[in-house]
Amino acid sequence: MPTQFEALNAIKQQGILPMFFNANASVSIQIMHALYRSGMRVIEFTNRGAEALDVYKKLKAERDAHFPDMLIGVGTIKTVDDAHTFIDAGADFIVAPGTIAEVGKVVVQAGLLWSPGCMTVTEIMVAEDNGSKLIKLFPGNLLSPSYIGSVKEIFPHVCFMPTGGVEPERDSIAAWFKAGAVAVGMGSKLVSKPLIDAERYDTIEERAKHVLEIIAHYRKTEAEKAHAVTH
Repeated sequence: MPTQFEALNAIKQQGILPMFFNANASVSIQIMHALYRSGMRVIEFTNRGAEALDVYKKLKAERDAHFPDMLIGVGTIKTVDDAHTFIDAGADFIVAPGTIAEVGKVVVQAGLLWSPGCMTVTEIMVAEDNGSKLIKLFPGNLLSPSYIGSVKEIFPHVCFMPTGGVEPERDSIAAWFKAGAVAVGMGSKLVSKPLIDAERYDTIEERAKHVLEIIAHYRKTEAEKAHAVTH
């Protein structure tokens, strides 16, 4: 089980946290394989149905058997009971749509990364006070990259990850990174229902690979600019 810093560093290094839910375990396993083939090594399975716990356990077993270098976190954790349940099931980190201090305490006490959804400065303060190191700016489509620029100096000890509304395109991703995001969260824009229904796992893999290439190109370009300035 990774520490909160190991999980945070893995998400930062990858630059994107893909998220999905499907009630069918075999479908979820196919999605996970597609994301792994693309180069993804950190994913989020969302707790959005009665089948979520059983499917998550099967994902973990498949992960352990075939690619133990992948981290699988659990999202949409809104209650203390759900936090305990998925921590006991081996969650590598916990993501939430909102900021519930009691949930954060449970997750942090377990030594795991807790990434709660925040929209306001007050919510970010509550999250930070309860041990969060990665703030999920949600829903991202109602905020903008400039929001990070407005608040990041007030919160130098937390990282920001916009989720919702981030497009799998160069301009969208670059805008958030330029503003100070360490990663972007992406769900249906990456793992869409039509692709799942059509069993187009190859297309999911290609989309995920394309996003990783966008992030790598952006980082390379920025590093070259920084090098040019200092030399």
